[in-house]
Parts: sequence; structure tokens; C-alpha cells
Amino acid sequence: MNVTIVDYNSGNISSVINSFKEVAQDNVNIEVTSDLNKIKLGDKLVLPGQGSFKSCIEALKNIDGLTDTLNEFVLTNKKPLFGICVGLQMFADIGYEETETKGLGWISGKVSKIDNQNGKYKLPHIGWNQINIVKDSKIFKEIKNNSHMYFVHSYEFIPKDKNVISATTDYSSNIVCSIEKENIFGTQFHPEKSDKLGLQIIKNFLNL
Repeated sequence: MNVTIVDYNSGNISSVINSFKEVAQDNVNIEVTSDLNKIKLGDKLVLPGQGSFKSCIEALKNIDGLTDTLNEFVLTNKKPLFGICVGLQMFADIGYEETETKGLGWISGKVSKIDNQNGKYKLPHIGWNQINIVKDSKIFKEIKNNSHMYFVHSYEFIPKDKNVISATTDYSSNIVCSIEKENIFGTQFHPEKSDKLGLQIIKNFLNL
């Protein structure tokens, strides 16, 4: 099985690469690339994201044909994709970080700044926080409810259809921290920085 981590110059993704390589069995080949043909031939895709919504969308668009290739992979061929942090946020129709920016539009919704209640909550939200699993998601196999995951973000994804939400976390309000819709998976937290439980989530995605 070929699992492709999309490298589109969105910041340091070495911890993502290392975690997937650590979990991968002998029969799983991890490829890190922005080569469109290699992406098309992959069985599963990982879309990391660091930095702002705007900068990540622009970095994707700077690689000619990449968004079309991703659309084909996810929407037409319905192969599994896992978005991490801003990688998840980009599923949305629109984001409001820095400026209004159009997203990939895979899951209807918007990305807005977390309401920190006039400074009562620090932004960015950094550190370990409990997740509340609200849907029986394939990537939460062997993960107990109220487990702690590692977060770094100031913006949250608010999907229109609440049925796609698989977990939330409580920080200032109930924040969506995991999504599952058919072949599309994503976490707002960083599984690659969430110790053994994070590795279990990666393993669950590889075992889909």
C-alpha cells in the first residue's frame, strides 16, 4: 500500500513524516511528494498544514494542478485522505484568517477565529486537551473518550452539517477537533505530537 504525504511547502512536516514511518508496517510505503502522478497513484493521502489558512491554500495553488489532483483523489475516486491541523481546516468553503480565503470546499463550512471571550482564553490554544468523541469514527479505534491530544491553533472549523463531527474539545467553547465524512478524515489536533494515542490514530488510518 502506498501512502502519500503531500509536501507543498507549508512548513516543517518532519514530525508527521517520522510518525507515519514509525507506525507503517512492512507492507506500507510512505512517500513524501508534491508529484501529481505519485499522488494520483497513492492509495491514501495525508494533507498536513502549518501556518495560516491563507498561506496553506496559496502554497497548494502554487503547485500547478495540485488542487485538481486532490479533488480527483478525494471526490471522484473516493480514496481515503487525512488532514491534520490546517490540513483539516482547508476542507472548508472559506476561511477568515488574515483575509477571506476560499477553501477546498470538500465539507461545507467556515474557519473562524476562536472566541477567546475578551482574552479570558489564550490564543493560540497550545497544549494538551481532552477530546470528546461524539461519533463512532474508524480513526478512534482503541482510543478512549476524554483522551488527551496536543493542539496548536487559533482558528476553528465550523461545519454546516454537524453529522460530520467525530470529536470536539472544550476550549472557550465546544470546538470541532475531528471530522469524518465518507473517505475524508481530519483532526484539528496533531496526532504526530500526541504520543502513543496519536500514533494509534495514525495506525487506524493506515489500517482503514
